Amino acid sequence: MATIFTHAFVGSSLSTCNKDKKLRLRLAWVLATLSILPDLDVISFRLGIAYSDPLGHRGLSHSIVFAVVLALIASLLFRPKKKILSKAWFKLYTLCFIALISHGLLDALTNGGLGVGFFIPFDNSRYFLPWQPLEVSPISIQNFLSPWGLEVILNEALWIWLPVIIFLIVLKLIRLSKKQAT
Repeated sequence: MATIFTHAFVGSSLSTCNKDKKLRLRLAWVLATLSILPDLDVISFRLGIAYSDPLGHRGLSHSIVFAVVLALIASLLFRPKKKILSKAWFKLYTLCFIALISHGLLDALTNGGLGVGFFIPFDNSRYFLPWQPLEVSPISIQNFLSPWGLEVILNEALWIWLPVIIFLIVLKLIRLSKKQAT
């Protein structure tokens, strides 16, 4: 899996897609939380659920179905006064969905584990993306605070953080140029 920091960073960065600056910080927290949420399935290890089980780590909670349902709930809770299926609500729903599904996509870029159950409950197969540049993150804090953990952070900084930061800078420059043109 990718680190919790990278999941949160990617999720929170999606808030820049929202033009409402008043909501952006709160939305960043919500999207960061949603992007981390699928990893609550690590509790399955303590419950004796096998990793390969649909309810195991990187299973149902990393699936498209989970993202669809949880994005619906989150978008209704975050902006309860927004009319459902309105353009504003749909934009919020889409951001919530992307934050959730980004978790599985990042995990599918890693070089370890059993893969991601994107299609659970319809198909229990686990998948990786064809390109896996990310080092799998240690789960325990002890291992995370080791050379392995540092290697993972540096690897994610190169392959995820840097491209996202470049994208955000370009987005900001585009917005500034549009603002100056008007």
